[in-house]
Amino acid sequence: MKKFVNDPKNYVPEMLQGLALANPDSLRYVPEFNLIMRADAPRQDKVSIVQGSGSGHEPAHAMTVGRGMLDAACPGDVFSAPPADYVYETVKLVASAKGVLLLVNNYTGDRMAFEMAEELSEADGVTVRTLYIDDDVSVQDSTYTVGRRGVAGNFFVMKAVGAAAERGADLDEVHRIGAKVNSVTRTMGMALTACTPPAKGSPLFDLPGDEVEMGVGIHGEPGRRREKLRPADAMVRELVTAVVDDLPYTSGDGVALMVNGLGGTPIGELYLVYGLAHRQLTERGIQIRRSYVGEYCTSLDMAGASITLVRLDDEISDLLAAPAEIPVRFF
Repeated sequence: MKKFVNDPKNYVPEMLQGLALANPDSLRYVPEFNLIMRADAPRQDKVSIVQGSGSGHEPAHAMTVGRGMLDAACPGDVFSAPPADYVYETVKLVASAKGVLLLVNNYTGDRMAFEMAEELSEADGVTVRTLYIDDDVSVQDSTYTVGRRGVAGNFFVMKAVGAAAERGADLDEVHRIGAKVNSVTRTMGMALTACTPPAKGSPLFDLPGDEVEMGVGIHGEPGRRREKLRPADAMVRELVTAVVDDLPYTSGDGVALMVNGLGGTPIGELYLVYGLAHRQLTERGIQIRRSYVGEYCTSLDMAGASITLVRLDDEISDLLAAPAEIPVRFF
């Protein structure tokens, strides 16, 4: 597998350095702790929002740092949680008088790192709260999680809490909003191919050319089952049904619909998937009010996609529509 890589150990630092160099007015790279932060952070008039996880899911999360989104991102190595002391140092760098909200995708390693960082920060007198994101309906537990996994739906949580913090909401209110969005967000994905981590240089798992992994995790974790490749309409229908039935979403609901690419699927195919999902949801009486198509939370170069729904109300819709300025502009 051919990749733009020097030493695989330096893949993440070199990526982060490039990101900061491309956005010198808005981002700051702190190599000692492998983090990206807003150039104007901390701001004492707002809650600071921090998220981090293993790298390899870009643009999540390092590329979503900016006004109206994250104040800092603390990524680990590819598919590895960041060290707890790096998360702790990130919190210290962006701590404001209004406190810090930590967003954590529900994976065991991430939970351990952020929980320890929260304890250390509180011991230093920093006001911190943590919100766990668990939008994946594929499986209840997996190799990397305790409970449901946090996947592409985390973008809606980031966007809502980032907007609320930018407007001056206090920490309790920002946490309430994030928990509310998480509670009405559901995602399921599938893989057409495996991904190739830079340090491994070969596919992470074996997936025959005529099979797909339905419900795959973003680190290549097994999903619900492997099955033969079927026409797109049938595969999309399975994803839509799993997501809709879980909350459940019902006729008359207004939703945001996201089709998220996992890194190796052409944008044209993602729009094809979107069109099929839109039609299937409309047939159920579910009204699509906001649309998102692109790569939000990837798995390196994995071919595949996930479908996310968010049940909207006036508050969530208003927050999702608020302005944001990040290197990869989705919202």
